Amino acid sequence: MIDIQALEARPVATAATMVALVGSLAILGAWFFEYGLGLKPCPLCLEQRYPYYFGIPLAVMVILGDRFGASRKVLLAALAVIAAGMLWNAGLGVFHSGVEWKWWPGPQACSGALEGLGSAGGLAKRLESMSVVRCDEAPWRFLGLSLAGYNVLISLLMAAIALFGFVRSAKKS
Repeated sequence: MIDIQALEARPVATAATMVALVGSLAILGAWFFEYGLGLKPCPLCLEQRYPYYFGIPLAVMVILGDRFGASRKVLLAALAVIAAGMLWNAGLGVFHSGVEWKWWPGPQACSGALEGLGSAGGLAKRLESMSVVRCDEAPWRFLGLSLAGYNVLISLLMAAIALFGFVRSAKKS
């Protein structure tokens, strides 16, 4: 059973724990789609992972800082940074979703990786077999939302959790 009073007693640690868990599940989901189902990410998809790669370790550091007596101002600043990063990521996800729906043009750099091209003689064959990953085509949708759309929802949730922990902790003082 979840002890609500214990969660409310440590809002910074609770928020950071939830951010780390939700963010980890989101990244694991992205990796499942990429490596498990073979859906290669476009450059915008990869860029939307950066706030998770930054926010998850920062949330873990907040948890440790809360446990070992770090300055409350530093912990609150870290939650604010997590919230800002996830809000920025939600905006990037909205942009990417708009590109997928053809509401506005996307970046010109949406292409596959150019790795392992081999020798010059095999270059033409390799280029013919490469698949280009386009930012303006959603390879998967569920309930009308692409992965970029779900990233918007998850990023907003993580920002709200971080802000909730920030506000609850700030009110305690």
